[in-house]
Amino acid sequence: MSAHQRGNFSDVWLAYRLRWKRRRFLFRIWRKRKQLAEVVNRTTDIGPNDILAFVTVRNEMTRLAHFLDYYRNLGVNHFVFVDNASDDGTAAYLKVQPDVSLWTTPHSYKLARFGMDWVGWLQWQYGHGHWCLTVDADELLTYPYRDTRDLRALTGWLDQQKMPSFGATMLDMYPKGSIAQATYEAGADPIAVLPWFDAQNYRERVHPIYENRWIQGGVRERIFFADAPERAPTLNKTPLVRWHWRYAYVSSTHQMLPRRLNHVFGTPARPTGVLLHTKFLPTICAKSAEEIHRRQHFENSDLYESYHQNLTTGPDLWAPTSCRYENWEQLVNIGLMSKGDWV
Repeated sequence: MSAHQRGNFSDVWLAYRLRWKRRRFLFRIWRKRKQLAEVVNRTTDIGPNDILAFVTVRNEMTRLAHFLDYYRNLGVNHFVFVDNASDDGTAAYLKVQPDVSLWTTPHSYKLARFGMDWVGWLQWQYGHGHWCLTVDADELLTYPYRDTRDLRALTGWLDQQKMPSFGATMLDMYPKGSIAQATYEAGADPIAVLPWFDAQNYRERVHPIYENRWIQGGVRERIFFADAPERAPTLNKTPLVRWHWRYAYVSSTHQMLPRRLNHVFGTPARPTGVLLHTKFLPTICAKSAEEIHRRQHFENSDLYESYHQNLTTGPDLWAPTSCRYENWEQLVNIGLMSKGDWV
């Protein structure tokens, strides 16, 4: 067998294995549906062309008012939430929102693939055929022309170009000074409290199996993983997808199957976005202390224990190289996102 034939055989065999892996994910999602309890289901209100958002939350009451308003203004028509045993009023608040459907579960976030099994079932049931945005409560999507064009305009253009997925880089936002000393009032814009970010210290490579651009770097690597950069958080995401019930997220929204949905970076014609990551509000100190006990947010929690310990102290993440956020055009000029051929 020639080298070319061996290469073709290897490609076919990998594609076959990944098809079966996707089927196993779908079977797992189907099994995990029993962990969800319906609180309020308004999905009959969903129109055929509505844009949907799928979110898993735990104790995010301080963020929710701004989060919902932000995405409503962006063009999301209906929100599908999974609440993971919040005790701060999150579920009660969401229950009375007219454009929210809500499920709850007390089960392990980690053992549900960090919530992806739960939202995967709801996407299977309600997302098919819709543009679906899958984000966390601390992620605010921005993209080229966001100030004048909503998600309907973006997804309409993507449909015309036959691009079924849209990529975004997660950009960690932080204050100047101690995180613990920052002041945030529930419902306010978190970017007003967290206006700084790292602009240049990023690197990427192509994942050898899933073919996505694997992006790392930024402030969390600079502060917490300088001695082990390979362990730094993954920053590439595919949060916006024209959903089909056969699709599945592999690892959070970092990777998907089929692999073609991961081809969202590195093509000059494709626009890309940024997820403004508002993790570092002062509430992170208490949340990190809780996470040390719960150990629900990382595959190998032991590797991240010192990270959470450091966050409980409210460190100062700012550096002289930090950049103050202005607008989407600034992010395009820096090279953190692209307009592609969208004009």
